[in-house]
Amino acid sequence: MSRKKLVGFAVLSALVGSLLTILAAGGLLRAAGLYSDDVLRLFGVMEFIRARSVNAPDTTHLIDGAINGMVASLDDPHSVYLPPGMFRALREQTEGSFGGIGVTMGFKDKHVRIISVLEGTPGEAAGLRTGDEILAVNGTPTSEMQSEEVAMNIRGEVGTTVVLRILRDGAEQDYTLTRATIQVPSVRGTMVDGTSIGYIRIASFAEHTGNEFASEMNRLAGLGMTSLILDLRENPGGLITSCVAVAEQIVPAGTIVSVVDRDGNEEVYRSHLTERKYPIVVLIDENSASASEILAGALQDAGAATIVGTQSYGKGSVQTVLPLMHEDGLKLTIAKYATPSGRFIDGIGITPDIVVERSPQDTSDVQFDAAKQWLIEHPAL
Repeated sequence: MSRKKLVGFAVLSALVGSLLTILAAGGLLRAAGLYSDDVLRLFGVMEFIRARSVNAPDTTHLIDGAINGMVASLDDPHSVYLPPGMFRALREQTEGSFGGIGVTMGFKDKHVRIISVLEGTPGEAAGLRTGDEILAVNGTPTSEMQSEEVAMNIRGEVGTTVVLRILRDGAEQDYTLTRATIQVPSVRGTMVDGTSIGYIRIASFAEHTGNEFASEMNRLAGLGMTSLILDLRENPGGLITSCVAVAEQIVPAGTIVSVVDRDGNEEVYRSHLTERKYPIVVLIDENSASASEILAGALQDAGAATIVGTQSYGKGSVQTVLPLMHEDGLKLTIAKYATPSGRFIDGIGITPDIVVERSPQDTSDVQFDAAKQWLIEHPAL
């Protein structure tokens, strides 16, 4: 074969090989639901920005923005890109200790209000009050942030400051707070004065909540508890595994919750509790969400508790957290959950068996009073 033909054959082989590679890559992209023109658009725009932007951009920052934009396009308030600071704060939150200001917040219709202020925290020292509306965090309006972003931006490294713009009684004021270590046991219990009724509040479902709950149950049992008020009000949820760990102690044998993905695949969590010990009343309100709704729904469907309060938040979805490569992460909704009877409560919530509304004019906790009275009138299983 002549040299000219040999060279031509080599060039042709290279072209065919490249074509096959491109076709194979295109096939893989299509199999993943991607198309070459979409990929070219993405990287073409990125390269154009890198080459022509008047301010030379950092490539990693561009990728961060692209990831953030992809997640935002899902129009899901519970899916969010977590930059390093937010990702670190999320880990600290689930471990039960973090740098923050010591307030519990409620999120509704793009409004962020303070639900409670913990004693001995920067929030109390600064004069924040229940009912205050948070309009901005460090100058960024909360209306422009998802709920996760608001919480993560308020939390941060111990000793650093955060500025909150607060609306109270029609007047706005900026508060500068220095973050401190907030140690938050997620469970606390006591005996109701003059009764054998135990009271346990679960503030959130953190890493050690299951063990903390078991400890409080045993302690109150030793004090003569014969019935239980379980307070899940203002509980925003947390780890589903910790919720299940609590449910296994009070939900009768059977399904606790079914987690259903978009293809209809189910992961079922079950209780193996053989014997119920106590009559239970569960308190919920409009800020009871996610894992707290799982627990309330499981007890309600099993007939193992009476639910008292107001309609819960209605966050019936499950998120997973994916660590990325730059100490950042992605929190993504991957499934919805169903109560044991098959109820999907996302956007709906749990309806109490006994509806008790609260009012600013109340001189006592009317929901707690209703729960106490119900147990006095129904002392046995």
